Amino acid sequence: MIERLRRNALVACLAMAAAAAALERNLWYPLAVAGGGLLSAISLASIARGVDAVAARRRAGLAVLAIAGRYALLAFLAYVMIARLRLHPVGLFVGASSFVAVAAVEAARLFRNK
Repeated sequence: MIERLRRNALVACLAMAAAAAALERNLWYPLAVAGGGLLSAISLASIARGVDAVAARRRAGLAVLAIAGRYALLAFLAYVMIARLRLHPVGLFVGASSFVAVAAVEAARLFRNK
């Protein structure tokens, strides 16, 4: 199910980027949506690795340090995208919420099928 969510989130992010490109002739808007999708993908991978590390019963201190390092990397990437690349924050938000949108659709499907 997680793989299906990841795949559908990628498709949704690309569709949102295409919609942003169609609505705005500026190239920065679809790039902002794609950047938000990238941040979401990195966050999801970070959560998955953290859960795997805890489930494997590795050293808890190292797992917490690795998770904190990944979120520091996410914060740095978000800073670079907003402050340095000047990508539109709303576009970043739309791209980052692609996974949430896909998860909501999947949840609706599950409730409808019951």
